[in-house]
This record gives sequence, C-alpha cells and structure tokens, in this order.
Amino acid sequence: MYSPAQARFRGLLAAALMLGASFPTLAIAATPSAPTARAEAQVLSLSQQIIAMRSVVGQGNETGKVAAAIRDALVAGGWSAADVEIVPYKDTAYLIATWKGSDTRLKPLVVSGHMDVVEAKRADWQRDPFVPVVEDGILYGRGATDMKFNAAQAVSSLIDLRRGGYKPKRTIVVAFSGDEETTMETSRQIAQRLKDAELVINVDGGGGKLDEGTGKPVYWTWDGAEKTYADFKLEVTNAGGHSSAPRPDNAIVQLSRALERIGAYHFAAEQNPLTKAWFERAAAFESDAATAAAMRAFAANANDAKALEVLRANPATVGKVGTTCVPTMVSGGHALNALPQRATANINCRIFPGHKPADIMAELAKVASEPAVKFTDVTEGSTASPASPMRDDFVKASEAAIHAAYPGVAVIPAQASGASDSMWYRSVGVAAYGASPTMTKDSEDFSHGLNERVRLSNVRPGLVYFNTLFTRLSQ
Repeated sequence: MYSPAQARFRGLLAAALMLGASFPTLAIAATPSAPTARAEAQVLSLSQQIIAMRSVVGQGNETGKVAAAIRDALVAGGWSAADVEIVPYKDTAYLIATWKGSDTRLKPLVVSGHMDVVEAKRADWQRDPFVPVVEDGILYGRGATDMKFNAAQAVSSLIDLRRGGYKPKRTIVVAFSGDEETTMETSRQIAQRLKDAELVINVDGGGGKLDEGTGKPVYWTWDGAEKTYADFKLEVTNAGGHSSAPRPDNAIVQLSRALERIGAYHFAAEQNPLTKAWFERAAAFESDAATAAAMRAFAANANDAKALEVLRANPATVGKVGTTCVPTMVSGGHALNALPQRATANINCRIFPGHKPADIMAELAKVASEPAVKFTDVTEGSTASPASPMRDDFVKASEAAIHAAYPGVAVIPAQASGASDSMWYRSVGVAAYGASPTMTKDSEDFSHGLNERVRLSNVRPGLVYFNTLFTRLSQ
C-alpha cells in the first residue's frame, strides 16, 4: 500500500507522463528491465525532496541534508546503514554507498554525481528555486537538470533492482560529491578513494536532444572526455600618478592591448576520436545546411579553413574544435582622477585534452606580446585528464540501455566542453563516461540559469535505461 503522500506523488507523475510522453509505453514495458510504479513515484518524490534543500556553498549549505535524504532512501531500499557513508568536509559533505557484488575479484562499478548546486536568487526566478513545482509535465527548481533529478533517477533505479531481487556480480558504488560546482575538493577525495574502480558512469553528463516541435528524441550522446578548466590572471602594475600628467606606460592601456590580441586569437584546431565521431554523426541532425557542411568538412580535415570559420562563429560548435580562451573579468584603476596603479583581468580557458595548462598560459603570454603583463595560474578545482577509451563493454551496454528506453535513437559519442567529476577519475587512470539518459529541448536547457527545469516524460525511460545499464555493467 502507498501512503497518502506517495499516492499524491504517483498521481502527479501519471499526469506529467500523460502530458509529456512521446514514446511507446508498450515497447518499454516489454523490456526485461521495466521499472516498477514504485520506482517511478520515488524519482519524483526524491527529486522534490532534495531540490527543496539549498545545497549551495557557504553559510547554510544543506548538501549534508541531501546526502542524508539519499542515505535514508537507500537504507529503506535494502542497504545496510553501515554500507552508506556520509563524510562531512568544511561546509559540505560527500556520500559513498556500497552494494557488494558476489565476486570480490571484480573491480567496482561507480555511479558518480554531485549533490551541490549553483546559487539561485528568488528575486530573479519566476518561482522559488528551492520550492519544487510541477506544471504541465515539467519539474521546476534549482538542480532539476544539474543534477538532482538525475541523482534521484539513478538511486531509484538501484533501489528498484535491489527490491526486485537483482544480485550484482560486480560491486556497485554510489559516489556523490558535495562541491562539484566550486572547488571540487570532495570530488578529488572520492576519486582517490575509488581509484581501483573498473569504470565510472557519471550521471552528470551526456544526455539527449528533443525535437523543438514534436518533442521526440533526436539523438543521444555520451561524454568520453572533457576539456580542462583553467583560469589565468593577467596583471599590470606601475607607479600611477596624477591624471593631468599622463605617462607613456598606462596599466589599463597595456592590459587592454593584451586582451584585444588574446580575444582575436584562435588556438590550433584539433580532433580526437570522440570529437571526430561527433562531427561526423551530429551533422546528419543539423538543420542549418552551412553548419552541417562545415561539420562534415572539419571531420574530414581539421585544418579546413572555411569549415573552421563557420564552426568558430557558432557558439554551439566553437568549443568542440580546440582550446578556447576568453576574457571573463576585468578591473583597473583606483580613482577617477588618477593614473591606474593596477589593472587585472581573468582569462578563462577550456583546454583540449593533451595539453598542459602551463603551456597554454605560455602561448597566451606570447600572443599578448606585452612584457608588462604578468600571467598567473589561479585555477581552483580542476586537473588535466586524458580522454577515456571507447571501451567496447561500455559502448555496447550504453547503446543497449538507451535503445531499451528509446528504440532506434541515434547514439553519438562526444567530448564535453564543461567540467565534471569525471576529470578526477580519469586523472587517476579510471575510465569515466558522462551518460545521463535525460532528454531536453535546446530551448529548455537552463542548467545554472533561471527557471531550471526537466520534463517528467524522462522518468520512465530513464529508469529503463539505468536498469539496463547497471545490470549489464555489473555482471
């Protein structure tokens, strides 16, 4: 029997699915990994519970409460309390939950994610970001896409499998960090603890695209690599003086010249097997003919100048053709009537795998061509990491899982331009893959933005996907 609260959640979920579903329910129900109604209801209830917790860095951080809610759900689902560990760290915490496999010789499968979210201010949102709301089959709230809904799906899937009597051969470890959106210190700690893992499924990455008009799935991607995040501080200092007596050396002018050169500079275009495959396959789904042609031309020749001109002018593709560096902050001067004694700027870089941040900073200094500009690496919470191999076991399992949920949908490997916990696993030699099943319209992607949302039509196929993926990879 369901409690009144559970019954209400199931009613909300049923209504949401009727409003948002665009896939054949019978095909999903026929799969051997069909989720239970109880699991579907739990996705929504757990999502709402943890979205309501303000897990934002700083005073009042409730990431520890999110961890406790997930622990309680796991324990109620069959985990022993001893197998769920919550580790406090500064104002946050991380969680590691272990489902022991029957074969201790096998390295564990890690299900990775994070519990913290970026700040959201009530005055900016149409709805309170920390009061989850379901409207027209859509769940609104901070963390709806990044990534509390995905966490609730993965946890609910594992609970569903365990309640259904599934017994994994390979140990499954749920590892959720508590500061992925900031310093990633807990992310680093978790990766060090789990550096003997077989592979990592990061549910904070990958995902699918829905057609803007029909709402049907267009394609699904998994991430096998990501660019390295880096921040470089540029600083010019001089003696300053009275503004009525200008001097040849002006800190703001010198910094501005450096920034202009950096802003106009393009790093060499590059490819790896993941990005080449993405350009080749995603071109078939690109509605703009010129962009599609450029994608195909770049896949065939990474030095195609005409293709690069098109791709670099498009925000959706510029980050996929190589390293990018862009000024993001600038400050200078101390008084309206004084020559500036100091001018500073921040350059944010997303570095293509295979390059050291120090080498990129040196290249920027050469491009700036201003001896007075001092460069300093001020990056926090990042590390360089290689691409994960296109492992046959993961590729086959993920394709089988997504096709169980969305029969026939195209699968495209990709490289993420953003940063995630995956970098820390890859940096210690563990293959990690961003592989969320969540499907989203481009127009509804508001991760880190206002009025963040997720379609609840993702609930059932997401569970089908996770049930299939987890069972295949834990045997």
